[in-house]
Amino acid sequence: MAELFQFELVSPERQLLSEQVVEVIVPGTEGEFGVLKNHSPFMSTIKPGLLKVRAQDGGALTEYFVRGGFADVAPGGLTVLAEQAIPVADLDRDELAQQIKNAEEDLKDAKDDDSRLKASDLLSQLNDVQNAIIPA
Repeated sequence: MAELFQFELVSPERQLLSEQVVEVIVPGTEGEFGVLKNHSPFMSTIKPGLLKVRAQDGGALTEYFVRGGFADVAPGGLTVLAEQAIPVADLDRDELAQQIKNAEEDLKDAKDDDSRLKASDLLSQLNDVQNAIIPA
């Protein structure tokens, strides 16, 4: 049986999850990474994408759409402080479409290359999430 560790998923609105889990897969800005019990401590920023959690029973992954924030792997477990976190089961086409529309407007209104690049990256990631979680 896989060893469990403490995982906390927190957004500004609420704490979404606080429980013992087997594994968490995080969409880090430097690439997706997995965390198991006794992982080496480190901190990473996260990008918009799907955070995946394998619960105590070791069964299927539960997915959460996260948008920005930080992941802190420490001896006591993993804490993800997300700018936005929504269970994928709660996401709907209209909400995601609005976020894409907002990102398109941000790209259009960008005043410099740095802002344009950030808006373009966010738009690309949101489109990827939409394509991954909502069938055409």
